Amino acid sequence: MKYYILAGEASGDLHGANLMKALFKEDPEADIRFWGGDLMQNVGGTLVTHYKERAIMGFVEVLLNLKKALNFIKSCKKDIAKYNPDVIIFIDNSGFNLRIAKWAKKNNFKTNYYISPQVWASRPGRVESIKRDIDNMFVILPFEKDFYSKFNYTVNFVGHPLIDGIEGRKQVDEHEFRKKHHLGSKKIIALLPGSRKQEISKMLSVMLSLTDDFSNYQFVVAGAPSQSYEFYKEFIKNKNVSFISNKTYDLLSISYAALVTSGTATLEAALFKVPQVVCYKGSNIEYQIAKRIITLDYISLVNLIMNKEVVTELIQNDFTKEKLKQELFRILDSTHREQLFLDYFDLEKVLGGKGASEKTAKLIVDGLKND
Repeated sequence: MKYYILAGEASGDLHGANLMKALFKEDPEADIRFWGGDLMQNVGGTLVTHYKERAIMGFVEVLLNLKKALNFIKSCKKDIAKYNPDVIIFIDNSGFNLRIAKWAKKNNFKTNYYISPQVWASRPGRVESIKRDIDNMFVILPFEKDFYSKFNYTVNFVGHPLIDGIEGRKQVDEHEFRKKHHLGSKKIIALLPGSRKQEISKMLSVMLSLTDDFSNYQFVVAGAPSQSYEFYKEFIKNKNVSFISNKTYDLLSISYAALVTSGTATLEAALFKVPQVVCYKGSNIEYQIAKRIITLDYISLVNLIMNKEVVTELIQNDFTKEKLKQELFRILDSTHREQLFLDYFDLEKVLGGKGASEKTAKLIVDGLKND
């Protein structure tokens, strides 16, 4: 059968790649065409557009790049129509994917969605369009099933794919890793400033302002695969900090603590059992808009899933050197760390265990066979 997969960003590329592997197991003759990244391309199939080409973030940037965004939507519809797949699989990336889904449903394509748009965070009214345009929804957060049930929409909870990605990785040799990257013997504080230039520009300078206050620790910036070292160089020059690109999991596996920009990375740090402070700062106009449409008590996935404050969140005006310094001291304290570890283990249980990609692939293929 023919599968058309739409993924954006590095995380979508990761989950898309694992889903593709599972699809090929369920359907060895699968013909897969996709929008994604290097990881998906390494699995097989045909890459149409790389996510790096269309990285647009935030309300303001979308408005400034509206023509570019509309052109991508137009070309995507044209390519789908030409390919004529048996099913379109959307992965997260709601701003783009829900627009394609509306068109696809009108044109009688079968639509599946893996990793739900965060409609539980803002604009729950979008659920009605999701019910209309998406045939099958596969969710990865346990509370999403209950959320959708309030709208009389039945979805499948498949567990979180990060569990597989983290458990299945090869254990890093800490001695060799430190030696290769010249890290010395100090305990490591990982800095995860995000993957997009706008995020990194706002987050990294404040994170790096702590290096002199914690000289007994080795700070290491986790470089995103979507950005070159040249971009980071201006931030890290003259700082007591190391830089390692595209090795975030290896870095987290040997880290003592982490400062993490809100997003999937907060959950990754928790699954690696790394005490963390969650950080976020956007432009003032974006923050004011977001504050009016987002109805959540928390922004980090860790706290949302556990429905309590497990990790501290420093958002917008609270994201200052003074408060970040205070919270970093706190997660380095042994008593607080013990409670964090207990909460992290509970989090992993709630997430539903292994096999998210395999469960989703089987449901998709069985759904097509039964049509």
